Amino acid sequence: MASNYRVEHINFYIANFNTTYHTILGRPALAKFMVVPHYVYLVLKMPSPVKVLALRANLSIAYAYETESLTLAKATDLSIQMASVVIEAKMLPTDDMEILELEPPRASAKSKEIKEVGLGLDDPSKTVKIGAHLNPK
Repeated sequence: MASNYRVEHINFYIANFNTTYHTILGRPALAKFMVVPHYVYLVLKMPSPVKVLALRANLSIAYAYETESLTLAKATDLSIQMASVVIEAKMLPTDDMEILELEPPRASAKSKEIKEVGLGLDDPSKTVKIGAHLNPK
């Protein structure tokens, strides 16, 4: 219907990537058209002389683009973090990059000898069990 058409000039930037939205309008554009955005349903509603216009998005396409965008963002973030780790590694002195030998694993606590020591309280039944070969300090 011709009575439903309206022309308004707005400025916006074009981003060349797939996203949930075909355009991202700022508050001035939304205010100029008196738009009410419903982000959950991906619907823009605006008044017209005849009735309320509702511009709807395709939810399955929007979900696919959103999933792809999140995957790309995670991969980009990971590659940036990896690049910073490589740069920091190059700045380390070679002495700090040596891999030290690990201590041999200790025998399990079950195989160690233990002794019972009194806690020095009035009650001689209150004791603690400690390793028998501990350093006296």
